[in-house]
Amino acid sequence: MSTAPTGGGSTPFSDAQRRIRRNRWLFTAPLVLLCVLACVLVWETVRANTSETARADWPWRLQLMSAEPLASLLAVAAGAVLARAQYARAVRPVLGWRSEYEPGLLPGAAKAWRVGILNGGQHNAVLEEVDYHLVLAADPVRDPGTDVEWTGLTALGEQLSHAGLRAAVDFRLLYFGAGYPLVASGTHETVMVGVFSKRFIEEVSALHVRIRVTDSVGDTHERVIECLKGAREAVVAPVEEAPTAPVGGAGPGLPAARTERRSGPPRA
Repeated sequence: MSTAPTGGGSTPFSDAQRRIRRNRWLFTAPLVLLCVLACVLVWETVRANTSETARADWPWRLQLMSAEPLASLLAVAAGAVLARAQYARAVRPVLGWRSEYEPGLLPGAAKAWRVGILNGGQHNAVLEEVDYHLVLAADPVRDPGTDVEWTGLTALGEQLSHAGLRAAVDFRLLYFGAGYPLVASGTHETVMVGVFSKRFIEEVSALHVRIRVTDSVGDTHERVIECLKGAREAVVAPVEEAPTAPVGGAGPGLPAARTERRSGPPRA
């Protein structure tokens, strides 16, 4: 279980994707090298502008590097930092999610609220961690200064069970293992995160899912989605299908159909 210093209310999180960690070797090392070479350049520039008498004494007689190789190394380091930044932006995953009511996902005739995620970027991403934060409708209002507790799928299932919600009846949640690839398919097809019934939506105020993925350069990205966001909006309410009246039967408000024998032409 991990904690984050955010909290307060049922929606304490930003829905925007953010980068939370960079690769130490592919980002920090070139940047440190660039800073060291810049310091050497400043030293050599100041040293070159001193008199020959001063350069004969310590510390000005210390020559770290001549101007030609220093300029070449500095250009290479600056190019590496810029190239790395540009490539990291190109392979950055685009984590999106979509939800809607769909039939046949849970027992019963009623439609269920389905939530799915997708990677809309140009390169694949590797799932690092998935955590959950549950807020029940009966829970007291959170103090904004308290930490938010993130739990795994097993602990979330126990919390929902204590609240009287049944798995495979009121909800379905998928288990994602570390290393699961979020493929950049280039379509709007989503990977299902969970399915929730109307009773679940009534009993649960919010269900936050924190998704962390690693891109091709080793940077870690995070997005927190609220699975029940929009489920109570009237504009996305499910369209329930009306029962179909049998052929020839009486529908609601309509008279029953009558069949009469037609008289045909007399037979010869």
